[in-house]
Amino acid sequence: MPQQSIGKSRAYRSELRRRQAADTRRRILEVAAGLFADLGYARTTMTKIATAAGVSPETVQAHGPKAALMIASLEYAAFGVEGDQNVLELDYGRTFLGFDDVDDAVTYIVDVQAEVHGRSARLFDSLRSAAAGDPQLERYLADLVVGIGRQNRRIMEVVRDRGWLRDDVPFKELTEWAALISSVDAYDRMVRHDGFSVAAYKRYLREALDAMILKR
Repeated sequence: MPQQSIGKSRAYRSELRRRQAADTRRRILEVAAGLFADLGYARTTMTKIATAAGVSPETVQAHGPKAALMIASLEYAAFGVEGDQNVLELDYGRTFLGFDDVDDAVTYIVDVQAEVHGRSARLFDSLRSAAAGDPQLERYLADLVVGIGRQNRRIMEVVRDRGWLRDDVPFKELTEWAALISSVDAYDRMVRHDGFSVAAYKRYLREALDAMILKR
């Protein structure tokens, strides 16, 4: 077989293995997110994750430990990626940057925020409960809160630079307001605990942003 063909064959097999490994990790994270949300951190075992994902416990261990899986599954559940990536460089952020009209941009933000909270609110609850007894998860939770604030500021800077932000309140204060208005805790209280519909949550979020954050 010609050397060039051998090289192409090896490259193909390498790419195939890479895709298979990525698919396996994605399946493990999706399953782990569901189990952590349904059962909580303590009752979710690596064996349960392996069984639900259709892989061996050794395969799950290779993607662990459990605290790391909890962290990665929350990140994946929220935005489909792992790590603290700049939200403006993700599909969500690029779509947001494409809006020239403030009303279209805010409608998009509200829809995405509701979807993100819907996927991750129960998992976030499990993380907070688990963090009380796990120093690694406690550190991650603290880092996550800081990271969410950083992402929120990036969005707010775009809103400010496009002239959509009210100018009678300091930017730092408006950023804090926006973080509180759009927090997972607000979604949790309205939808999960008080029984309001997602449509009602979206209405609240839109009206709160209009009234408190945007120039009108």
